[in-house]
Amino acid sequence: MAETEAKRIGVSFEVRPHAYDPATQPEYFEGVLSRRVIAFLIDVFVIGLPVLFASLFILVFGLLTLGLGWFAFWLLTPGAVIWAIVYYGWTLGSPKSATVGMRVMDLEMRTWYGSPAYFVLGAVHAIGYWISVSALTPLILLVPLFNARKRLLHDMVLGTIVVNNEARAQALRRPSR
Repeated sequence: MAETEAKRIGVSFEVRPHAYDPATQPEYFEGVLSRRVIAFLIDVFVIGLPVLFASLFILVFGLLTLGLGWFAFWLLTPGAVIWAIVYYGWTLGSPKSATVGMRVMDLEMRTWYGSPAYFVLGAVHAIGYWISVSALTPLILLVPLFNARKRLLHDMVLGTIVVNNEARAQALRRPSR
């Protein structure tokens, strides 16, 4: 092989098309934004409830130990963050690819090419959301209003999409004439 020839490094990849098209499959996107907000509120409750119980336990434990137990409050914030990351990773990585709130609202998260989510993607999705909201609020909430797939900024960065689940999409499908 001559010095001027291109060398192959053995890496190849294919670009996959988007699995969900709002022009041809509008039933997957109908009402997703409003349902996603409600799902988020349900998930905040599901995440917050154990944190509330843990803080009440620490409060009572501190009273029983004459204040020494209150030093455990410094564990509450890191514990809440770990719990939230595990919750999102575990639920989004489940076979339904949806958190508890998303299941209630008939939503699911998929990769842009249609595959189900997995644990690491779910955990990183939560972290990406928190970082983008912290840095760019309220601007990231405007992003889905200007794209047909109703994706938030962190969805675009991570290559995910939230759509109606198959049962809801089937119910919304217009009968062929």
